[in-house]
Amino acid sequence: MNNAYPTRNILCIDLKSFFASCECIERGYNPFTYPLVVANKKQGQGAITLAVTPYLKEKGIKSRGRLYEIDPKIKYEIVNPRMGLYIAKSKEVISIYLDFVSEEDLLVYSIDECFLDVTNYLKMYKKTDYELAIDILKTIYEKTGLTATCGIGPNMLLAKVSMDIEAKHTKDNIAKWTYKDIEKKLWTIFPLSKMWGIGKQTENSLNKMGIYSVGDLAKFDSLILKEKFGIIGLELWNHANGIDLSLIKDFKKIAKSESFSHSQVLFKDYNENNIKLIISEMVEVLTTRLREHKKMTRCIGLGISYSKNINDGFYHHIKLDVPTDSSKDILNYCLIIFDKFYDYLPIRKVTVVCADLENKECNQLNLFESENKLNAENNINEIIDKIKEKYGKNSLLKATSLLEDSTAKERNKKIGGHFE
Repeated sequence: MNNAYPTRNILCIDLKSFFASCECIERGYNPFTYPLVVANKKQGQGAITLAVTPYLKEKGIKSRGRLYEIDPKIKYEIVNPRMGLYIAKSKEVISIYLDFVSEEDLLVYSIDECFLDVTNYLKMYKKTDYELAIDILKTIYEKTGLTATCGIGPNMLLAKVSMDIEAKHTKDNIAKWTYKDIEKKLWTIFPLSKMWGIGKQTENSLNKMGIYSVGDLAKFDSLILKEKFGIIGLELWNHANGIDLSLIKDFKKIAKSESFSHSQVLFKDYNENNIKLIISEMVEVLTTRLREHKKMTRCIGLGISYSKNINDGFYHHIKLDVPTDSSKDILNYCLIIFDKFYDYLPIRKVTVVCADLENKECNQLNLFESENKLNAENNINEIIDKIKEKYGKNSLLKATSLLEDSTAKERNKKIGGHFE
């Protein structure tokens, strides 16, 4: 690997079987020897296993499954989820991280996972990144009783993947990857969905192109990947080659730019089978607003909130090289985020955000677009917008808006919909 790429000392730390471990610690159990499952008891055997202890994982029981999938011969205790407890424990651990690094060098990735950039602290502590990781994990265990795993890398990607792939299987729960480990460790990852950032849908698409391992992806033509997947294709190629130029400070910046967002609280639980219809309809609302204000977006975000009894979810965004107001492009990026982070839990709220807005003064083309095609799409959108403005939002609907799970018709009856 070319040493021209930045080399930092990044730690990615994950709290092992977090929900289940919190419940065991509260009850005085050892999560490595006690069979405990976190699930909503009221939902019976169809309840989703939100978390299981490491003891049960060793017996082949996975998180995010169903209770009825567990071998009836295995005895275990079921406890209801307590998000208040998990949030409090997470804050305890974050305070420990802040004893070692400043807030600007800490990125809270999720309730149980964080990135720490310790590059500028090693001289002060007179330790290597590995030795500092040992100290941090030891402190977490001594103060909270929680066991953590840690991946170390020269960038955020390799830190994360080393944690996911190797750290969970080492004696001290720590693994360190460098650029020299890319061919030996990163490229051997198979199937592709084991790689951070590649969901099942993307894996299937890549398999159809003859790409089955991360090594296959790294050696594939990056231009073909970009033509197929857009900017995400180039990101896939970069990550397969261990390239990640993002820094923690990039995520810490508070966006001061103008943005449009659209949120919707759903009247029933949705899942992976019907939520994409809702996301598509919300994107249509936002892109209409973009065109109305003659704006384009360089940053697309998607937020998902799960059902009230779970009280969890995610929000992530993608930054674009070329701004867009295309419904097709924005929906594609939203679905990429969804497929990457969705945990197969019931959904009750969706938020779509278009940020880093800029004035649409001219059409910007990428290498794979023709001006005629782009002008045709703009003309169609302009005609649709004029019809809806004159005759009402329900005067022209996609066929999918007539489906039972659609909310477009009812939402359009409200004055202007709900914008934030």
